[in-house]
Amino acid sequence: MTTFEPESIAGEAPPADSVAPRDSTAEAPTSVARLNGTIRDFVSRWNTVWVEGEITSWNVRAGAVFARLKDTQSDATISIRIWSSVRGRIPSDLGIGDHVVAAVKADYFVKAGDFSFTVSAMKHVGLGDQLERLEKLRADLRREGLFDPARKRPLPFLPHVIGLITGEKSDAEKDVHRNSELRWPQVRFRTEYAAVQGDRCVPETLAALAKLDADPDVDVIIIARGGGDPQTLLGFSDELLVRAVAAASTPIVSAIGHENDHPLLDDVADLRASTPTDAAKRVVPDVGEQRALIAQLRSRATTRLSQRIAHDIAQLDQLRSRPVLRSPEPIIEQRAQEIFLLSARSRDALTRAIEGGSRRTAELRASLRALSPAATLARGYAIAQRADGAILRDSADAPAGTAITVTVEHGSFRATSEGDLTAEAGGGDVDGRR
Repeated sequence: MTTFEPESIAGEAPPADSVAPRDSTAEAPTSVARLNGTIRDFVSRWNTVWVEGEITSWNVRAGAVFARLKDTQSDATISIRIWSSVRGRIPSDLGIGDHVVAAVKADYFVKAGDFSFTVSAMKHVGLGDQLERLEKLRADLRREGLFDPARKRPLPFLPHVIGLITGEKSDAEKDVHRNSELRWPQVRFRTEYAAVQGDRCVPETLAALAKLDADPDVDVIIIARGGGDPQTLLGFSDELLVRAVAAASTPIVSAIGHENDHPLLDDVADLRASTPTDAAKRVVPDVGEQRALIAQLRSRATTRLSQRIAHDIAQLDQLRSRPVLRSPEPIIEQRAQEIFLLSARSRDALTRAIEGGSRRTAELRASLRALSPAATLARGYAIAQRADGAILRDSADAPAGTAITVTVEHGSFRATSEGDLTAEAGGGDVDGRR
């Protein structure tokens, strides 16, 4: 349970009809008035502090300005009041989107239970300080390689759909549409509106970027604004936005339109255009120029093709002018005579080869016939074989009673051996040998 300090500072005695907040119980609760008085007394001890932030609302009413101040690095906000007695001492051009430092003192209004801060002084944050922080962030991102030209993606030659992030009904939107459609009438856009300054600039631009980057039909994204002073362009140097652009998968064109002190978005984008009009000219090709280029290429192709055909015709005429092609009959006749002579020589050689082969065949046939067993049988000789097929070469191989098959020139007959006749003839062989 929270314990409050004694209510003895504000100069006004707390209501006596209730217990102090520190002594309250369920049976004896404190009153709302006494609780608010205690909070006021506690808050009134706080000293004045200097705080830095961005003005996100600015409502001028009779006697005071009611506004809100937002932290530049988070979503934290506070309510502030500027009484009319202080307005004369602060810059008259303060408004939504301004980056300021203010001297504030906490205040708690007992009647409404409203906590806010009362402003006693306020001024713009020095642009030099902002630029110094901006340059430090620029150096850090450059060291990380987010500005490296090698990581920048090329733009498509003819995007089917262009994603556009810009302010609603802004001149930047009109410039991009008008110049793109003049260059290529069929160009199509997917437009997401976002605040181009103030506290809504970064979150709305991030949401639009995420939506277009996730659309598979979008080929390139243009983030456009029609220029402005460095103070109003600070949203396009926000680190969250810069890193989101670097991480996007779709090529991104920065067309913020500020030449000097350009925002970090220009450095990390895949292409920096000087103005929204320049972005349209860089992203969309000119249909007239493309038609002229096509006509020029067609003319060059026709010329080259005509030159090639003329060159080939000239070479063909040159070949046809040669004697061999101009009158080919003599060479054909010469070649025909050569073929006739070669054919005759081939026939003669083939005839001689056949005749020689025939003679050789006859000689071999005569030799074979002379050595043939049939020729031997024709001269009166016979071949004697035993029943087992063995040819008899010795009379001893056919003792008396041996069955013999005798083959003569014309057929065979069976015989039976009566024994060896060598002894009966005087002991000599049939041819007189012993």
